[in-house]
Amino acid sequence: MNPVQRGKLAIAAAAIGVGLLSVTGCGFVNAQQTTHQYSASDGIKADLGPLQLRNILIVSSGEKEPGRVIGAVFNQSGNDVTLTVSGANGAQTEIPVKANSETYLNDTADAAILSTAGVVPGGLTPVTIRSGSDSATINVPVVDGTLPEYAKYLPSTPTPTATPTSTSTATTSEAPAAGH
Repeated sequence: MNPVQRGKLAIAAAAIGVGLLSVTGCGFVNAQQTTHQYSASDGIKADLGPLQLRNILIVSSGEKEPGRVIGAVFNQSGNDVTLTVSGANGAQTEIPVKANSETYLNDTADAAILSTAGVVPGGLTPVTIRSGSDSATINVPVVDGTLPEYAKYLPSTPTPTATPTSTSTATTSEAPAAGH
């Protein structure tokens, strides 16, 4: 190969190299989003020992109103566990999770209700999650029923029922008549 052919070959190789760099340069300069894990939903994710909590959030109509915890809890251990969620003003709920399985906190599961949400919908409320000796405090989003997918999870406030009252005739019949 003569020097002119080698020069042309070197120029062609350099051009191909520059072309490849321009195509793949974005991955070289910018972080790959597929390597960054994030919650692609309204809820948050957290790990607690063998438990993985995914898309966890609280649905409530107000700060001092009851809030329902929804999302999913995955148990990676060979033992049944109980996840305790403690929120504002002593609010607490327990979620049983079977060994090597998942529990979905949706309309097919028993409701995990906190007596108070702790913040107005749209905010983040700190809750403590605990299972056995593992515990952590996480900030959980609170949403209301504005979006139809969450409206069905709003805890209903029990309506007061009428209490039967005693009649005055029952009490007066037992009292002695005046003047006798």
